[in-house]
Amino acid sequence: MFLDHARIHIRSGKGGDGHVSFHREKFVAAGGPDGGDGGRGGDIIFEVDKGMNTLFPYKHRYMFRAGDGGEGKKKRGHGADGSDLILKVPEGTILREEHSGEIIADLSGENTRQVILRGGRGGRGNMNFASPTNQAPQYAEPGKAAMELDVTMELKLVADVGLVGFPNAGKSTFLSRVTNAKPKIADYPFTTIQPNLGVVDFGGGRGFIIADMPGLIEGASGGVGLGHEFLRHIERTRVIIHLVDAASFDGRDPVEDIRAIHRELESFNPEIMKKPIVIAANKIDAISGLSEDPLEKIRASFSDEEFPIFPISAVTGEGVKELLNKVMNLLETTAVKQVYYEQEFFPEDMILSDDLPYTIEKETDSKGRPVYVVEGPKIEKMLSYTNLDSERGFSYFQRFLHRSGIIKALKKEGIGEGDTVRMYGHAFDFYDESADASAGR
Repeated sequence: MFLDHARIHIRSGKGGDGHVSFHREKFVAAGGPDGGDGGRGGDIIFEVDKGMNTLFPYKHRYMFRAGDGGEGKKKRGHGADGSDLILKVPEGTILREEHSGEIIADLSGENTRQVILRGGRGGRGNMNFASPTNQAPQYAEPGKAAMELDVTMELKLVADVGLVGFPNAGKSTFLSRVTNAKPKIADYPFTTIQPNLGVVDFGGGRGFIIADMPGLIEGASGGVGLGHEFLRHIERTRVIIHLVDAASFDGRDPVEDIRAIHRELESFNPEIMKKPIVIAANKIDAISGLSEDPLEKIRASFSDEEFPIFPISAVTGEGVKELLNKVMNLLETTAVKQVYYEQEFFPEDMILSDDLPYTIEKETDSKGRPVYVVEGPKIEKMLSYTNLDSERGFSYFQRFLHRSGIIKALKKEGIGEGDTVRMYGHAFDFYDESADASAGR
């Protein structure tokens, strides 16, 4: 069953708690602390599966959670890391934060795998807290909490050509003639209630994927009927075939039908109307007895617009070859413009939604150089989710320092180029990027 929309709740793994224990050995009266660190919580990862074309696996399951990290062990034993959870989705799946509607990830093109929620960092065991003044610490650090998120998934079909038109225009018949698709065909409106994909094979490695979009109605861009459920699939197509009933079996005006569909496309997303559009005037096998030639009317009405018009019959096959050759030529001569949606919602920002209290203390190292120690509960939590070893993670960390006002506060404290900043086990050399940018202007 085809499903292009799903709603799920995801949760990363909680970090394992640090362990409190002391070395015990025969003839050793009072061994030191040897409680190990807790394991890292598992990540939630979304990955493209080229063999999938539906979100149906998520129809009847709502909760998804990664494994929690294991508790630290005695004898400095490290707790087991929680297992990552990899959720497979079709190419073209867009993840949104349910409540804001903002995009978390667009899994298409080269973005085939993305970590959405990171597991919590494991807590440190008591072996980390021994000091000259406290040689037997009786406490360990708890593991960091898991992250949770309500996500909506929507699938935008990745097809070369989109087939649009009013209900009963003959799209399903056309698709069944030119591809290996087997859509349901009947003589009543809204026969097609889900997109159908087919492959047009020219041989010699040439061909394209065509998607039959369900019949549109006026007001679809505003949500009338299935509205956006249909229109969102057209955004990724490169060429559009607009099939119209030239025989006017339902008493409709084919010219007004064309303009009405174009208005819906324009209203939904103006960029769609910038794509190459070919008009296929269907059912010419049934127009011989009409008093007015609808083909001439269509050509006259759109003479000032750059829409190639092809009279065809999806039933007999007349004119279909010429239409397909034109579409193939457009695909081969039109530059590919990848439609990719940028990330708008960053799950890491959830931990910064409240006030961000922090402290800055100035110390000196063994060589008398200044060291700035920055601490605060939100900073510690953010670091527990951020992979500073990756370019993306470190870039996010830098943006965090600027957004939270920490960089500005450090400058106020007198920090200079090359001075050290320490945050919960991490040490950084300070360099003022804004100064470099000013010098480059």
